[in-house]
Formats: sequence, C-alpha cells, structure tokens
Amino acid sequence: MKEILIPSQENIFQAHERIRPFIHRTPVLSSQLLNKLAHAELFFKCENFQKVGAFKYRGASNAILKLLEKNAGIKAVATHSSGNHAQALALAAKVHGFDAHIVMPENAPLVKQNAVKDYGGKIYLCKPTLAAREEKLNEVVKLTGAHVIHPYNMYDIIEAQATAAKELIDDFPNLDAIVCPVGGGGLLSGTLLAAHYFSPKTLVFAAEPEGANDAFNSFKEHKFIASENPYTIADGLLTSLGDKTYPIIMQYVTDIFTVSDAEIIHAMKLIWERMKIIIEPSSAVVFAVVLKNKRIFENRKIGLILSGGNIDLTKIPF
Repeated sequence: MKEILIPSQENIFQAHERIRPFIHRTPVLSSQLLNKLAHAELFFKCENFQKVGAFKYRGASNAILKLLEKNAGIKAVATHSSGNHAQALALAAKVHGFDAHIVMPENAPLVKQNAVKDYGGKIYLCKPTLAAREEKLNEVVKLTGAHVIHPYNMYDIIEAQATAAKELIDDFPNLDAIVCPVGGGGLLSGTLLAAHYFSPKTLVFAAEPEGANDAFNSFKEHKFIASENPYTIADGLLTSLGDKTYPIIMQYVTDIFTVSDAEIIHAMKLIWERMKIIIEPSSAVVFAVVLKNKRIFENRKIGLILSGGNIDLTKIPF
C-alpha cells in the first residue's frame, strides 16, 4: 500500500491544546454489572457528556479555530450533517463569531434540528441521501460564500476527533483494545491514529450497524464500497467513508464488526438502566459488538467510545 498523508502525532497534540479551553474533558465510567455481562473490564469514554452532547464538538472547534489562526477573513461556515456535527458546528460558529449554514436530511431527529436552531445555525433541509446533501450544500455555498467544514472527511476534523481516544489512553494507558463506532469514519480514523501514536499495543475494532455496513464491506473486500440505502436506528452512522478516512481505516483497523438494530437497542437499554446515563443508538453499537463477540474481548481491558447522547426522548426504542 502506498504511503498516505495523515495527521501526525504532533498534529494531534496541537489540536488537543488548541481545543482544550473550549471542550469538556469527558469522564471515563465503568460498571461492574456490565463487566460481568461482557466477561471483560470495560472503560466507557463518555462523549455523551461533551458539549452539544457528542464528540463532534472537538472537530468543529478545531476546524474553526484553525480558520481563525489563518486570519483569512472568513465569516461563515457550512456543512451537511444528520445531526451531531450540525449542532457542533453551529455552536462552535456561535462561540467564535461565525455564521453557520447547515444542510440536514429531512428525516434528521427533531431534537438535533432544534438544537441547531438554538445554537443559531440556519438549516436547509434536503432528501436523506448523500447525493442530495452534497447538492444542497453546493447550492448553499454558492449562495452564502461560506467555507465548508466537512463532518468527517477532513484532516482538521480527524486530528481533533483523535483527542477523545488520546484522553482515554492518557487515563488508562494499558488498554488491550478500543471499540469505536464508524459512520463516515472521522472518529474511527482519529481513534486509530491516537492508538497508533500513543498506545501502539492497543488494538482498535470498529462497530457498525448491519443496516449501514459499508465500512464492514469495504474492509472485507479490500476496496471502497459505498453505502446504498442505509437503514438503521443508529442515525449518526448512516454516511459512507470518505477518501481521507477510508485509507486510514484500511491501514490501521484490526477488524470491523456489525450488529443488528435489535442488538443495538438491547445494549442501549442496558447502559441506560445500569449506568444511569443517556446515550443515543449510535453510541450503543460499541457495547453491542462487545456483547456479541465475547470470546474476542473476554478477560481484556476494553475502551469503548460512547460517541453521543442526542436522542429524541419521545422516540426511545424500549
């Protein structure tokens, strides 16, 4: 495989220092009961407690702060997102004095749409396909002149998403493995780089819904396979990998596992009941994978990235 251009260890250090004043250093929680169910020692990195309720605030903050460092005179940013990046960019833009123009699929959860509005973002709805998102985003950029901050396929985003796993490794340096959800791959790419640089003996596994399994198919077939008509309760994991996230994942991920929506709901319910915290379905995918593959994870120290907690409380699936 040819060498790929990726964020360096120093890039991740710098991103962490850049965003540190603006983000929460989220806690790592554990549960003796969930350890018993999984036959492993589990460490949950709770990005559901991050600002805007998701890890996405790390990447959005870094991208906007780097724009400010360049002093390019840019006053507006734009993106497409099903929800968490939309909220993150809207808030980061507000904090740093930018206008935010957000393209969202029309089926995006209302709780996420309302949060974007509360943070001052202007929403443009589109059909729930990647092609429709990109087409609408192009229209918005032509109309507003806004600078595009991609939700995942951008090195400024990836290097900052890596800081979640970096913090987890700083707090628990002897993890055998980390399990991370994968949608577009920004968080997974960052997690892989953080493990590679800061804890090279730690394996990284990806967790993906069966109904949106493009990363799984791409990994097994050793070629890029785009997602087609994805359908899953894990609405944050519907997008396909990008040309920047795909090669990082293919080079560094140990394996990718899929779980059904029923398994995701079961894992989510256990975390709500036993850990007394709110997570969204996309977060529960990692615990569902551990429960489904106990023989791989048993008797090991496993970090799990809980990516967010933004869920419509009128549509809880249990």
